[in-house]
Amino acid sequence: MKKLLILFAGLFICSSLLGQSKIMYEEYASNKLNETRRLKIQLPRDYDKNEDKSYPIVIVLDANYLFEPVAGNVDYFSYWEDMPESIVVGIMQGDSRYDDCSYDDTTFMPAEKGADFFEFIGLELLPWVDANFRTAKFTIAVGHDFTASYINYYLFKDPPLFNGYISLSPDLAPMMDERLPQRIPAIESKTFYYLATGTDDIKDLREISEALNTSLSPLKTDTFAFYYDNFEGATHYSLVARAIPSALEKIFSVYRPISKQEYNEKLLKMQTPIHEYLLEKYATIKNLFGLENSIRINDFIATATACEKQKQWDSLREIATMASKQYPDKVIGDYYMGRYYEEVGEPKRAMRTYQSGFDKEEVDFITVDLMLDKADKIKEDFGY
Repeated sequence: MKKLLILFAGLFICSSLLGQSKIMYEEYASNKLNETRRLKIQLPRDYDKNEDKSYPIVIVLDANYLFEPVAGNVDYFSYWEDMPESIVVGIMQGDSRYDDCSYDDTTFMPAEKGADFFEFIGLELLPWVDANFRTAKFTIAVGHDFTASYINYYLFKDPPLFNGYISLSPDLAPMMDERLPQRIPAIESKTFYYLATGTDDIKDLREISEALNTSLSPLKTDTFAFYYDNFEGATHYSLVARAIPSALEKIFSVYRPISKQEYNEKLLKMQTPIHEYLLEKYATIKNLFGLENSIRINDFIATATACEKQKQWDSLREIATMASKQYPDKVIGDYYMGRYYEEVGEPKRAMRTYQSGFDKEEVDFITVDLMLDKADKIKEDFGY
């Protein structure tokens, strides 16, 4: 019932050999729609290499033109670790998009083909993706004008089907502007909602987005993360290219490595133990995105450096211990543990700790020569 097209399977294999993201097409025979739908799927670059790794899902409606800008940005952001590597699934719609998004003239909820399409995504497509790929329990839906309005219907499921919604210049169904502000406060699960328009957007749609921003902005809470962009000079179509990277950046802000701004504005101003910030950051990543990520070297260095600046030596010890457990073959844990011993007045232990890292892998500025130089300096100063 569901088979890969041979031609595109060949292209899939070639792209694997080149180490790029993998594009594949799938013909899915839907019982709900009573027809076959064409899917376009992008797998992460390292999908075949990390068999124990799972990936969030990005569902793209209007994939005939929206898939490439979404998939390209997902690949780019994940390459630089600004978001997790993700599986992008595009639903080709073309001439069917209006029927797919159809609603009842009285209730303004999905009806006929629109109701079938609603069930196709929730009861067929997502379970199929989960069954055939290694997925994490975090999903995002992306839509533009009619399909941007349509993805809102999934907020009315309990719990909502998607964790994140990227709504690009939505052409809202009647009453949706009233229903959303009523529904959102009742949602208990963490929900991300991104809304975008442009100053040169279609006038009616720009006004819809501006009004929706006015009604949704006050609803921001710990469980409802709302973001809005009105791009200067952007048209109904050009706003897409600017909105997608903005949406991904905002939704996955906590996932990114600790930035210079985060270091200056948060770590250097913390009154609580800095190592707790590091633990909370990765606990949030696990809870939000369902990912068991290792703490990055960058984040160990950033928090350890902040500990040194703030003279939080107990936190530095905790960070050194975590780094040693996570990266036992690297010098990072030994270096910061040596720094801890130096600062608490145990130079002999500091010297020995520095010396113990001589045969380990160097990290960033922490070289073996640096470690041995610090050990020699202690030996010289204290006559050991």
